[in-house]
Amino acid sequence: MTEEFAITLLREATYTIFLVSAPILGVTLIVGLIISIFQAATSVNEMTMTYVPKIIVVAIVGIITLPWMLDILIGFTKNIFNILPTIVK
Repeated sequence: MTEEFAITLLREATYTIFLVSAPILGVTLIVGLIISIFQAATSVNEMTMTYVPKIIVVAIVGIITLPWMLDILIGFTKNIFNILPTIVK
């Protein structure tokens, strides 16, 4: 295993992690921003108001994007298994 190969593998792994987590993190960021603006405008400081909608939205987005996430992760895993014989040599 060369340094270039290790760097490429880590770069692909990092990109895959970013790609898989981006939908959930992005939607959570948007929902949190909307809730923060609403709380600032109405002076309502209820703690459950920040957590419950985020949990619900994360669950919905997770269910909707799960097939796409699995396709990305399966493709990455297949790529690793295809490269594995060249690493062992």
